[in-house]
Amino acid sequence: MSSSPKVSIVVPVFNERQNLPKLHERLTATLDGTGKSWEIVYTDDGSKDGSIDLLKQFHAARPAEVRVIEFERNAGQHMAIMAAFERARGDVVVTIDADLQNPPEEIPKLLALADQGHDVVGSIRKNRQDVGWRVWASRAMNWVRERITGIRMTDQGCMLRAYSQLVVRQIVATGEQSTFIPALGQHFAANPAEVEVDHAARHAGESKYSLYKLVRLNFDLMTGFSVVPLQLFTIVGMLVTLGSLALVAIILGRRILIGSEADGVFTLFAFLYFLAGVMIMGIGLLGEYVGRIYQEVRKRPRFQIRAVHEKLDT
Repeated sequence: MSSSPKVSIVVPVFNERQNLPKLHERLTATLDGTGKSWEIVYTDDGSKDGSIDLLKQFHAARPAEVRVIEFERNAGQHMAIMAAFERARGDVVVTIDADLQNPPEEIPKLLALADQGHDVVGSIRKNRQDVGWRVWASRAMNWVRERITGIRMTDQGCMLRAYSQLVVRQIVATGEQSTFIPALGQHFAANPAEVEVDHAARHAGESKYSLYKLVRLNFDLMTGFSVVPLQLFTIVGMLVTLGSLALVAIILGRRILIGSEADGVFTLFAFLYFLAGVMIMGIGLLGEYVGRIYQEVRKRPRFQIRAVHEKLDT
C-alpha cells in the first residue's frame, strides 16, 4: 500500500444507501480540514439496498483515500469493524456509524485528545435524540456493565471512538467470534479519555438494532468480559438452598408440634415455582458461557470477504 496515513476512519455499512452520500460528503470535508493525511475504510456488511454501488463510486472518485471491504453476507456491526481494523493503517483509527447520528464534524475533538497521548478516546452523547426506552436501557446497561466487568465507560453505546494503532492491533489479535469492541478497547487502554459530542436524530432509514439484538449484544458484553454473573448466581444458589432448608425445618417442626396441616399448600407451590425459575435462569446463564466456548472452538471464519476495493502501489 501507499505510505500510511495519520488517520483511518472505519465505517460499518448495512443498508445505509440513503445516508451514504451526505455522510461521505461531510466526512471528506471534515478530514480535509484537519490538515492530516487520512483514509476511510468502509465495510459493506452484506447490504441489500445497493449501498455497495455507492461505496464503489466513492472509491473510484478518491482511490488513494477511500477503501471498501465487501462482505459476502451480513456478519454484524462489530465484525464489519474488525475487518476494517485488520486493514486500517492510520496511527489513529476512528470508528463512526453510517447513520449520521454522530456528526462527522465531531471527529477533530477525538483527534485532539489522541494527539495528547490518549490511546483510546471515547465519546459521550449529549442531548441524545433516541427514543426514551433506548436512553434508559442504555443507562441501565452502562451501570450493570461497569459493576460486573469493571470496565469504565460513560456511554458504551456510542461508536464514535478513537483508538491508537497499538490498541487496534491488540483488538484484532484476540480473534474472538463474538465481542464488544468499545469494551475491548477500554480493556487494552493504558491512557483512556472521554469527550462530549453532539448527537442527532437518524438522517434516514431505521435502526438496525432491534430490542432482541440489543439484549444479545449485552449478553455478549457481560459473558465476554467477566465470570461475575456465574459467581453471583452461585451465591444466589447458596442463599436459596439455605432458605429452602430453613423452610423445610419450619414445616417439619410445625408438623411435629401441631400436626398435619392443609394450609400453606399454595405457598409451597409458589416457593417451588420460584426455585424452578431460579434453576432455569441458572441453566440459561451457564448456557451463555458454554455457547461462547462452542463458537470459539469451531474456529469458523468470523466473516467472509467477497472483495476489497483499494488502490495498490505498482
